Amino acid sequence: MDYYVKVEPNVYIYVEDINPEGDKTILFIHGWPGNHNLFEYQYNQLPKHGYRCIGMDVRGFGQSTRPWSGYDYDRLADDVRGVIDTLELKNITLGGHSTGGAIAIRYMARHQGYGVAKLALFAAAAPSLIQRPNFPYGLPEQAVLDIIQGTYTDRPNMLRNFGNMIFHNYVTPPLADWIFQLGLQASSWATAAIANTWLQEVLFDDLGKINVPTLILQGVDDKVCLYPLAVAQKNGIPNSKLVPFDSCGHFLFYDQLDKFNKELMQFVEG
Repeated sequence: MDYYVKVEPNVYIYVEDINPEGDKTILFIHGWPGNHNLFEYQYNQLPKHGYRCIGMDVRGFGQSTRPWSGYDYDRLADDVRGVIDTLELKNITLGGHSTGGAIAIRYMARHQGYGVAKLALFAAAAPSLIQRPNFPYGLPEQAVLDIIQGTYTDRPNMLRNFGNMIFHNYVTPPLADWIFQLGLQASSWATAAIANTWLQEVLFDDLGKINVPTLILQGVDDKVCLYPLAVAQKNGIPNSKLVPFDSCGHFLFYDQLDKFNKELMQFVEG
């Protein structure tokens, strides 16, 4: 089943609801610059075990509306609240990958975890994607500036270069091209705006406001959201568990597909 959820005037978030009769619900928030389809290999398997899987396209990406503005973490978290309210979701697991993880963290802090019983972070872009004076563990700021500049001058080439960073293990060229095409479906202005949000916003204060059990899954070989980010999440979030994935890059839900699905299901069931 699919829906369009109105979150503000003329802005609609696309939602796909797989196995709505499932007794345990996971709401997935994708990372930049993809859309809800990135979790295809979770949607294929988890419903077999009784799970309801809900994927949403962040504004500007996938099939959601592509407004000019609204790409700060507060507004993106409010969009998640709109989905949770409209679908009347309760006691769910909220899962976020990369930028989706950052949005999930801001949601938990800004909306006091409304409707969420558990939080799952997959290579989350938090508490800061870039290096800062008090946090030397992220990417160099220039790397993000290059992404923004590449978006404005040659977005396909920028996306290809990003695609070369996301896997540690071999994937077939057709799979890599499919992910590239998902990135092209996004609006160019949203693609740049989210990258600018990485520069402007931090989530250090948000971590301590999370009050539900939290699972942190992180590839040891991630070249986008580096492993120390996950350690900072573990140290900052009460009642959290960090599970390192060896021989695994940024797209851990493909790089270590079976382990990812197993760890997520065990966490939801526990």
